[in-house]
Amino acid sequence: MLTETLPKRIDPRKLARKGVKMSGTIKLGELQRLQDYLAESEGAITASLDFYRDDQGFFVIDAKMSAPVVMICQRCLEAVNLNVEGECQLAVVWSEEDAKALPKHYEPVVVGEEELETASLLEEELILALPLVPYHREDECKSRKGYSTGEFADEAEESGKPNPFSVLANLKSDN
Repeated sequence: MLTETLPKRIDPRKLARKGVKMSGTIKLGELQRLQDYLAESEGAITASLDFYRDDQGFFVIDAKMSAPVVMICQRCLEAVNLNVEGECQLAVVWSEEDAKALPKHYEPVVVGEEELETASLLEEELILALPLVPYHREDECKSRKGYSTGEFADEAEESGKPNPFSVLANLKSDN
């Protein structure tokens, strides 16, 4: 089992034939697309990659990754520390046409004669694992008094005013 920095480029078919397992890190600063979602680029992805051939002969990569990231809380607009984790089961194929023949539980990775960039493979999976709306826990958020969780009574019922749409209920019952 290798640990340290993951290699920049890999030949996934060669590694799968040998049954290689590796783990290591990639600095978040090296992942350009991921930077658009983060408030800071400090830290690193920790990943483990397991390369093998399955019973049907497909070249498979089992990838597990985690990374401490800093994003912007959408409640208070302050930095929030999150631990993002992801895992995927990928099958290496030569073309899009080959990808159509894969079993549904595999995600295709099209790799021709060239080697695969490890960082871009992990970056894509990590982006998919990011929360759509990052926020602090309710008791940690600085603006928790400035928002509501939606637990309040209907104003129309409290004021005793008639609902203007109640006329529609009468029309419906007339038919």
